[in-house]
Amino acid sequence: MSDILLLKALKSQPKNVNLNNKHLKKLPKLVGKLTSVLQLELKHNQLSELPDEFGQLEQLEVLNIGNNKFEDLPSALRHCINLLKLHAFSNNITSLNPIVLNNLDRLTVLNLNHNLLKTLPPEICRLANLEVLSVEHNELVELPFEMCALMNLKEFRANCNKLQALPLEFGFLMNLEQLHLAMNKLKELPENLGKCYKLRVLDIAANELRIFPTEFIELPLKEFYWEENPLLKHMPVKSIQEEEVLSLKEIAARFVMKELKDRWSYLRRSIRHYPAIREMLSQSSRCALCGEAFLNTWLECVRFIDSEQINTLKITPRHGGNKPPLLPVRALLCSYKCFNSSGHKFYGVAFPQ
Repeated sequence: MSDILLLKALKSQPKNVNLNNKHLKKLPKLVGKLTSVLQLELKHNQLSELPDEFGQLEQLEVLNIGNNKFEDLPSALRHCINLLKLHAFSNNITSLNPIVLNNLDRLTVLNLNHNLLKTLPPEICRLANLEVLSVEHNELVELPFEMCALMNLKEFRANCNKLQALPLEFGFLMNLEQLHLAMNKLKELPENLGKCYKLRVLDIAANELRIFPTEFIELPLKEFYWEENPLLKHMPVKSIQEEEVLSLKEIAARFVMKELKDRWSYLRRSIRHYPAIREMLSQSSRCALCGEAFLNTWLECVRFIDSEQINTLKITPRHGGNKPPLLPVRALLCSYKCFNSSGHKFYGVAFPQ
């Protein structure tokens, strides 16, 4: 039956071929003769592999192999160098063949929803033109930092996985517009998420988040879904902390960073000869209260921000829900001296016993 269908297709040299719902267990080698096809639909069959002749479809731009029995991306796809969209949802895929990924650098859409992926290979970064990556309903526990090199990525969907954290380099995805991470196990979001200046939609519902990153309020969100997270609550308790004793390394680092603000400082001229020190100081933070730089002795605090007062945060609640009245946003203070000063609205984070 499949040979007859392909023979009929060959007579007209079509651009689009639809073989959905044909109960195919094996695709005939004759498919390699469809050299003019641009879009091929193979979903809702019983395929577990593609013949080597499939690689002759070098003009193919859109392929849908959804709802089949593939356990990996077929190796024949490495020859489909003009592929733009690949839909491989609802299969049994447990891994992604790096050889295939290395050759699909024109791909813009990759749909791997409803598979058995536990991780993505580092070679995912080879998909340099990828704009949409969807891996919902898999078993992902982590994401490779190499994924953050996908500079053209606009939409990332990873709802319903087992993610516990995002790569620290996530802020490099500066063209990201939609981020869907609902129903995972995230305990925090990376600090540099605030660098995703184009992010419009953020869904982090049903995770384990207690606080948002420092620059979160700078995101120009239009839609924000936060339900079912154990967010910190605004329940102030008076507390005075004794001034801590700083290490010699911390004292020296703070002194150097203060000196570097003086354009005539001897240290500013000399530090160029010490790249290791420059690298260390580049990891410093800045106090949310006094503005002074510090290295690694800091006090994690929180400030509660009324979402109604944030001009850039134009939230559209899902299902007609309410906006969160107060958003807990992380703030770093350089010392208990700043924390104990009066007039500010930073609170120490207390964890229940």
